[in-house]
Amino acid sequence: MAKTHKILTTPAPGTVVPVRSYTDEQKAKIQALREYANTLLLPESDSYHPWELRWLNKPDTMPRYMRAAKWDLEDAKKRLKNTIEWRRDFKPDLIPPDEVRIESETGKIILNGFDNEGRPILYMRPGRENTETSPRQLRHLVWCLERAKDFMPPGQESLVIIVDYNSTTLRTNPSISVARKVLNILQNHYVETLGRALVVNLPMLLNFFYKGIAPFLDPVTRDKMRFNPDLFELIPKEHLDADFGGEFEFEFEPNSYWEQIVSFCKIAPDGTRVEDSPPPPTDAATPDISLSAVASPPIESLTEADSIQRESITPIAPQGLEEISVTA
Repeated sequence: MAKTHKILTTPAPGTVVPVRSYTDEQKAKIQALREYANTLLLPESDSYHPWELRWLNKPDTMPRYMRAAKWDLEDAKKRLKNTIEWRRDFKPDLIPPDEVRIESETGKIILNGFDNEGRPILYMRPGRENTETSPRQLRHLVWCLERAKDFMPPGQESLVIIVDYNSTTLRTNPSISVARKVLNILQNHYVETLGRALVVNLPMLLNFFYKGIAPFLDPVTRDKMRFNPDLFELIPKEHLDADFGGEFEFEFEPNSYWEQIVSFCKIAPDGTRVEDSPPPPTDAATPDISLSAVASPPIESLTEADSIQRESITPIAPQGLEEISVTA
């Protein structure tokens, strides 16, 4: 393939996205969790209300938290409440692009391409670190996770992270304390979002780093990690970066890359979505609509949304889910 600055925003032709299905009992628990979420929802007078409602209404939110809790409804409620409180404070869906743009200038985190099940690929290259440790680094990572969610084709709920330690040194590698913060966010607030974590080119010098964070890896995350795997078994060669032997010869150019991501994901300068500006305040004369009617879609809509497929993406039976789902 010719060298290019253009990012890949759709899976390779013929990619198969596994379709999830739920039993009647599981559907009932998903609906019960949604009804519980209604009781936590911010009032309409709060400026963050539209964005909280938007996240709660996504078809994958409730199922992901139920699966993460292994279908224990009370545990799922605790997990969901914890994330709602975190999102109100962090506001991951309202991070202005310019706030974190400087963190992207060397390509230390690049969102580009898809694996063989339609998961977006997030490349992390610690060796390209260009800033000092700060809260902005964490906000940049979260911004990238949100964009990976935007890239997911219908029915796909997880991503692939490839951590490339080529040229990484003790100075550029994140500290264990920073890694713990990253793990906390990924494991607790983006539950069931990590499909695979692939670590390549890890030098012996940094083995201590993984030993240091091992106690903070939950079993589910640990099971999804692979060291120096055969990437060709997991990623179409036309989507795998040439740095790893693939045919995709992507040349990183910071301005072009950033503009493509922001444009594809339709991110406004203030961090909101171009097509999703908050609705104007409700006029006093507007008839009242109950919260449950607005915020609680029937359970059929959750499962139907999982079944929507992009053109050229074919569903398969649920038995292909072992690697990306928590066993009930």
